[in-house]
Amino acid sequence: MPLWLVLPSVVIFTVGAGFAASSQAELASGKFYEIVDGKVDARTYNGFRRYHGSCNHCHGPDGMGSTFASALVDRLPGIEVFRRSVRDGVRSGPSVMKGFADDPNVAPYIDDIYAYLQARADGALGRGRPERLEP
Repeated sequence: MPLWLVLPSVVIFTVGAGFAASSQAELASGKFYEIVDGKVDARTYNGFRRYHGSCNHCHGPDGMGSTFASALVDRLPGIEVFRRSVRDGVRSGPSVMKGFADDPNVAPYIDDIYAYLQARADGALGRGRPERLEP
């Protein structure tokens, strides 16, 4: 097989493997976000957008809480508890949060929302709209 046919496949595979390794390293460290020079990755940026489209009405801008619902950046649960809470809802005394399992604007993006809130909770990301890393 000519080299000019093989080389593009090798490049694509190598680049793809690099992205997978980067993703695996982030997940292994427990971090769902990536911030470089104050700019966030696509997942975290999408999480910001989704959070402010669906969650901030109760949990306040930037996850800071409100008189209606608790702050999420003060005590962010682990990812599995977060996923279950968002999907199934939460009932705590008189407080009730509906589940979002059937909401197409939330359910597919729970990990993105978590990435944004995790960056906020870790102090790695300030308040307001973050700048996005260029792909």
